[in-house]
Amino acid sequence: MKYFRKLVGEKCYLSPISLDDVERYTEWVNDLEIGQFVLFSAEVLDVSKERAALQDLMTNSVSFAIIEKDTNKVIGNCSLHNINEVHRHAQFGIFIGEKTFWNQGIGTEATTLILDFGFNILNLNNINLEVADYNKRAAASYVKTGFQYVGKRSKYAFMAGEYHDVLIYEMLAENFESPYVKKTFEYAISDEAGRNKISII
Repeated sequence: MKYFRKLVGEKCYLSPISLDDVERYTEWVNDLEIGQFVLFSAEVLDVSKERAALQDLMTNSVSFAIIEKDTNKVIGNCSLHNINEVHRHAQFGIFIGEKTFWNQGIGTEATTLILDFGFNILNLNNINLEVADYNKRAAASYVKTGFQYVGKRSKYAFMAGEYHDVLIYEMLAENFESPYVKKTFEYAISDEAGRNKISII
């Protein structure tokens, strides 16, 4: 499978989503252990439905596959949804489908990369997210990235016979430090980059 390095970190990079990975995504979304954390466990998705869901994601949001850097293996995806170009805000979502890559900091890095794209390419000002209160791993990752807790929706999500609160976090552009986009831009316009270019006459 060929992926394309749109934004690059130390552990992963973000690439356009490929529909060739639809069977892998279908496996992930039907895994209850994964689904409970992204609140689609009630859905029953076969390959054709998941293909349609991916196509909708690719059409109506800014979405990337998360690719593990050493193996070039797709392990999940992340997106900016409901982008409002007037008020410059969007909602963030992510999931790591390959459970062997949980708790390795890849989700945190992928989050930082797509935030960099949102703030420094799309010119967004506010990026927010919602997470179930029992998903403590994700909440800790969001705080580590720089998201601030701003409130909750009480008893908003039903899982395992109980209602759970959904927590709301947000980040503002003024509080985000670019790890990739600005550095790449500054190098591209530098004299050093100019000297490294090969001119063909």
